[in-house]
Amino acid sequence: MTSSRPKTIQTMKPATAAKKLGVLLSATPAEFQAGVVSRDELNELQSTPPAWLTDLRRNGPHPKQVIAAKLRISISGLIRGGITGPLTTAEIEALKAENPPWLERERAVQAETRKEALRLKQRDG
Repeated sequence: MTSSRPKTIQTMKPATAAKKLGVLLSATPAEFQAGVVSRDELNELQSTPPAWLTDLRRNGPHPKQVIAAKLRISISGLIRGGITGPLTTAEIEALKAENPPWLERERAVQAETRKEALRLKQRDG
């Protein structure tokens, strides 16, 4: 039997949408923060991002998952390195150029973690 109920539109909180878009919620426009985002609106933002989203993705400030990915370390490594707040792209680039000992160490840890995950996947696969 098929249901005769009308299809409901899936919506998400702005925080969830911001996370899926890889941006910091507090840096998004007020209208985005105040409303709800439908699945279709999220898909539209991803496929044809407005200027504010393009600028945020390019310049930041970035959330910790984006910072960690740009530095090629884990979020835990980011926190161990003392980075607990958002950073701009310029700040991330400066950190890469400085390459402090904690960043080198965390990159090595992340590389080992990836290597071990690959080894286990090949063994089990």
